[in-house]
Amino acid sequence: MPDEAWSQFCRALEKAGDVVLSDGAPDTPLDRAEGYRYLARLTREMLYSCLDNADPDFPRFHELDLVKIGADNPDNVYLSANVRGDRTYRITGTRGTIAYFSIGSKANRYAEDGTMASTGELSDSDLEIAPDGTVEIIASATEQSGNWLPLAPDSTGLVVRQTYLDRTTETPGSWHVEQVGGPAEPAPLTPEFLAKALQRAALSVHGTAATFAHWTRTFMARPNELPDFGQEMFQRAGGDPEIFYLHGYWVLRPGEAWVIETDVPDCPYWNFQLDNWWMESLDHRRRITVNKHTASLTDGRLTIVVAAEDPGVGNWIDTCGHTSGTALLRWLGASEHPVPKCRVVALEEVR
Repeated sequence: MPDEAWSQFCRALEKAGDVVLSDGAPDTPLDRAEGYRYLARLTREMLYSCLDNADPDFPRFHELDLVKIGADNPDNVYLSANVRGDRTYRITGTRGTIAYFSIGSKANRYAEDGTMASTGELSDSDLEIAPDGTVEIIASATEQSGNWLPLAPDSTGLVVRQTYLDRTTETPGSWHVEQVGGPAEPAPLTPEFLAKALQRAALSVHGTAATFAHWTRTFMARPNELPDFGQEMFQRAGGDPEIFYLHGYWVLRPGEAWVIETDVPDCPYWNFQLDNWWMESLDHRRRITVNKHTASLTDGRLTIVVAAEDPGVGNWIDTCGHTSGTALLRWLGASEHPVPKCRVVALEEVR
């Protein structure tokens, strides 16, 4: 059985490569290379999640390391752990000084239908913090006193978002999760578990890549805009209910700039980021994002200039050698959600 399971896993991974070659996907050498790197990153993450960190009786929080999924936020520290909806878990940690914290329970069905439904949410506004800065959260199907994170029968995982406004001064919290009243020792590895884990990992790689390729094709219908495509699609895929998402697709010719102008609502956090076609945020070492803390406003309005070169004005976002890709503007905790005005102009006009 293990021999057959491994062969099937390898064939399924090869099939996932069809997403990189699918209709509408870019064929430049850079975009193709990033597409296959994306699949390799997904493979690494799904193998770890489905095989080595899969036991819901012994969950461990795992930080995503260069695994970029669905317009990952460059300001975020993401943690995830596998759980089951019929268990009870104790989550302990320190809040830290980072600007925003939330934790959600999710029903991850990326391998089946491309969704990750929320089954429970707990955010900063709900959190009870002890005087010494420590936090205890109980995740369970039955309501608890204090910090309670609901689980549903189909809950499969926990997702923690910790969001920076200022990386130079803020410190994220540290978090631990354990099952309450679980077994003393993990179950031994079996051939049956291995076969299912490999199958689930391969399906998750293909399903995740296909889901967000479909999103990009949707955004391509309205190039160089940041419209409201409707929030339901984004929430079904695991979005934070506190966030209003404005996704878009951009394409520029040499010498052009994408100018984005918008009012800024009163809210705890917002950011704009530039992503590649696969909806991975671009290189964090370059100027690919701006947020509430780092942006410069003029009379309360935000102007962003996306271009291959710094025009010397506005909040410049570097295309990092790309001529097309995706983008995202997030409003977090806002009561109003302005939709930006966007236009493509000659870079010289911006200067």
